[in-house]
Amino acid sequence: MKKICIVTGTRAEYGLLKPVIEKVNNAENMELQLVATGMHLSPEFGLTYREIEEDGFSISAKIEMLLSSDTGAGATKSMGVALLGFADYFEGKRPDLVIILGDRYEALMAATAAMMARIPIAHIHGGETTQGAVDEAIRHSITKMSHLHFTTTQEYRNRVIQLGEQPQNVYCVGALGVENIKAVSLLDRKALEDAIQFTFRPPTVMVTYHPVTLENKTAAEQFGNLLHVIERHGELQVIFTKANADPDGRIVNQMIDDYVEKNRTRCAVYTSLGQLRYLSALQFCDLVMGNSSSGIIEVPSFGIPTVNIGDRQKGRVSADSVIHCGNEETDIERALIQAMSPGFKDNIRGTVNPYEGKHTSKQIVEVIEEALERGIDIKKKFYDQEMD
Repeated sequence: MKKICIVTGTRAEYGLLKPVIEKVNNAENMELQLVATGMHLSPEFGLTYREIEEDGFSISAKIEMLLSSDTGAGATKSMGVALLGFADYFEGKRPDLVIILGDRYEALMAATAAMMARIPIAHIHGGETTQGAVDEAIRHSITKMSHLHFTTTQEYRNRVIQLGEQPQNVYCVGALGVENIKAVSLLDRKALEDAIQFTFRPPTVMVTYHPVTLENKTAAEQFGNLLHVIERHGELQVIFTKANADPDGRIVNQMIDDYVEKNRTRCAVYTSLGQLRYLSALQFCDLVMGNSSSGIIEVPSFGIPTVNIGDRQKGRVSADSVIHCGNEETDIERALIQAMSPGFKDNIRGTVNPYEGKHTSKQIVEVIEEALERGIDIKKKFYDQEMD
C-alpha cells in the first residue's frame, strides 16, 4: 500500500481535488492521508473541513495555521506556523507521495516541508500565470520542488518544461474543475433555491472578488468601483461569494456584507457555497464578474460570459467568452454592457473551453500509480532546452 497525502486548504481547492481524493481512497493499492489546513479550520470562513467529513472522507490531520490578521506580515507568520505543522506531520506519517494543487501559501509550505522530508510531490495546475498575485511566484516555486506535473493546457505544459522539468514527467490532463461540471449531478432550480434561500430571476450575476496581492492596499478602491457599477444596474440580482484568506480579504468581505445589508431584495452573500451549490448556481446565472480563476477555467463550460477585472488573473489562457477589463468604473461598466449584449451572447454560443480534458482525475491517479510502481527519483535533473 502506497501512502498518498493530499493537502487542501480552501473550499474551492477541495472541490477541485474531490475526484482525485475519491479515486485514491478507493484504490486497492493506495492509502489516503487527507490533510486539512488553512481556511478549512477557520470559523470566519465557515469551518469547511466539515464538508469534507460530510462527504465521508476521514481527515488524517488538521494543521492549524491561520492567525487573526489581515496583513502581509500576518500571512507570513501563518506560513511559519504551517511549516512547523507540516514538518511534524511528514516526519510522523511518512507518506510515499504528496499531492498539491495550485498556488496558495499553505500549498507552498506543504511543498517546502515535503521537499525537506525527501518526499516526492505531484503538482496540479502548474505553469499558469497570474501576474497580479503572489500566486505567480508561489506556483512556479512549487513546480521546482515537484516531481510529477499535471497541467491544464499544452501551453502550461510547455512552460513547466521551460522551467527545467523533464518532459516525460509533465502531463497535460485538462482542469479538474471542468471535469467536475460533467461528473457532478447538479441541483435543479427549485432544489438549489431551497438550499440557498435565493430566488433566481434574470439577469443574475455571480460576483467573486479577491484582493490583488501584488498591489498595495488597492482592494477597497477597486472593489468599490465594482459595487458602484452594480449599484447603477438595479435590474441585476447579485450572488456574492466571499474572498479568500488573503491580505485585505476582510476589507472586501466587510464591503460585501455592508452592501448586501442595504440591498437584500436583490443580493445575497455566502461564505462558502461548496462545489455542488456553486456549480449548480452557475446554471442559472447570466454572467460572472470579479477576478476569480473559476471565471476563466470553469465558467466558459456553462456558455455564459465572464467579466474578469484587473490584473489578478492576467496571463491566463482564456476562452472567447471571457472579457478582460481594467479596474476603473468606466472599464467595468463597458465590459458589463458588452457581456450583457445579445450580440456577444450569440457570438460565444458553442465556445470551446481550452481547459477541457479527458478523464482528468483518472489520468492523474494512473500516472501516480505507475510512477510509484517504477520508483520516483527525488534527485531531479534540470532539462535544458535549446535556445535560439
